[in-house]
Amino acid sequence: MHESNLLSLLIILPLLGAVMIGFMPRNDDWGRRITLAFTLLVFAISLPLWYLFDTSSHEMQFVTRVPWIPAFNINYAVGVDGISVLLVLLTTLIAPMCVLCSWKAIDSRVKEYMIAILVMEAMLIGVFVALDLFLFFVFWEAELIPMFLIIGVWGGQRRVYAALKFFLYTMLGSLPMLVAVLALYFTGGETFDIQTLSQGTYSETFQFWVFWAFFLAFAIKVPMFPFHTWLPDAHVEAPTAGSVMLASVMLKLGTYGFLRFSLPITPDASQAFASVVVILSLIAIIWGSYMALVQTDLKKLVAYSSVGHMGFVTLGIFVFNTQGIEGAILQMINHGITTGALFLMVGMIYERTHSRLISDCGGLRMTVPIYVTLMAIFSFASFGLPGTNAFVGEFLVMVGTFKSSILAGAIALGGVVLTVAYMLWMLQRLVWGENTRKDDVVVTDMNSREIATLLPLLVLVFWIGFHPQPFLDRMRASVAHLVSEMSSVRDARHIEGLNDATLPQILERRPPHAAMANTVAVNRTFADSCRALPCQISNRDRNQTL
Repeated sequence: MHESNLLSLLIILPLLGAVMIGFMPRNDDWGRRITLAFTLLVFAISLPLWYLFDTSSHEMQFVTRVPWIPAFNINYAVGVDGISVLLVLLTTLIAPMCVLCSWKAIDSRVKEYMIAILVMEAMLIGVFVALDLFLFFVFWEAELIPMFLIIGVWGGQRRVYAALKFFLYTMLGSLPMLVAVLALYFTGGETFDIQTLSQGTYSETFQFWVFWAFFLAFAIKVPMFPFHTWLPDAHVEAPTAGSVMLASVMLKLGTYGFLRFSLPITPDASQAFASVVVILSLIAIIWGSYMALVQTDLKKLVAYSSVGHMGFVTLGIFVFNTQGIEGAILQMINHGITTGALFLMVGMIYERTHSRLISDCGGLRMTVPIYVTLMAIFSFASFGLPGTNAFVGEFLVMVGTFKSSILAGAIALGGVVLTVAYMLWMLQRLVWGENTRKDDVVVTDMNSREIATLLPLLVLVFWIGFHPQPFLDRMRASVAHLVSEMSSVRDARHIEGLNDATLPQILERRPPHAAMANTVAVNRTFADSCRALPCQISNRDRNQTL
């Protein structure tokens, strides 16, 4: 198999598995086994992305480009860089876990459920690898359908309401994004190629409205405050696998969109409105953490924690420095690991107690020691205990935030304190709280299937916690290139704002500064003088490592 076909295979195989199950006679056991086999095969095939990825390059790798609709210059183009490769690997890892956690929990329409899981995996991978904007939009919209069905068909009592709310919110964001996609096509030379569009030059007015069109779609998906109200309902009503896939992978589509489209294509608008996004991120951190603190429903607590955790991700992205963006990408992976594990564990205790109320799940310390131990580890990881995965991501985001704004960093630090508070209080009630369960409810410890489901996530918690460098290495070149491009835009805007009267005065007062680099593309003589101008992102910021 050639390297360039690897990503296409990751999309095709789950769809092939879905077709195979669709034509099979109805047999629940075989449906589960075939789905598990295909998801494990996809994960195994995705591993070369880790080993063969060139960490020194910011260019797209494993690229396949085939004409799809030549009349409109639409191509089937896929590839990964340091921003997307870890998200693809996370998706292929989470999919088999969703199958395993549904093994006993889903006992009706198993065939259709497994088809939905496979189709959703393929569409999510497609979003992360698409290099054509039209192809990206197709995958973006297509992944809604299987999740809508998973919530609406196999969810809880209010599943129809939750599914419709999820669908309508997301479609509301997709409509302006479609207009922006078409506007970019006609303005950018009638091409949907993302790399070409990222290198284009657009007026500030055009960038501003394209930014907000994309922002609405991405902010709803994250979800950012105040677009988050669909998330608790979707999580609470979704089956365990739906919650895991939603939290671990689907929420990352929004933050990935900011990194792939908002910053490169609309850099002026991104910087102009960065303060708005930072404020909304800080509100999400505090509000999500506070709402988690007051919950009595275990699943809703974890759902609101996602609002706070994803607030750290958007905060890291829009501080526009290396540490913040690296921390944001790593925190996307960390959130997928820890919150996915917490939803798995909530599903396990629900299968035993048939209740999500924390009061009905108390006093577990004597009856389920393995469950309590793993719940404690993933809870500690969720609030960023040193030695666990989330500590590294949060630390980088906090460093980047404090470099940008001490006030924003202080507010975000308050969110960290609240996260510690609600996680420890949840543990206290689960482990040492009063047992209010009925006498006929017997809680047994985790079985081998459940332990096997959580084991890969447990390994990643400590791997990233103690040795994050391999993960940071894979994103570093792409992040450095993105920060450099944003820096060039800042330099250009600064120079364009200088008039003929102020420029000689500045050049006279300020000697040439050796750290100034990557100014705008002006003539060589003028560029030598421009090196005296202050730069908002220095080379030290671009190249500083963890």
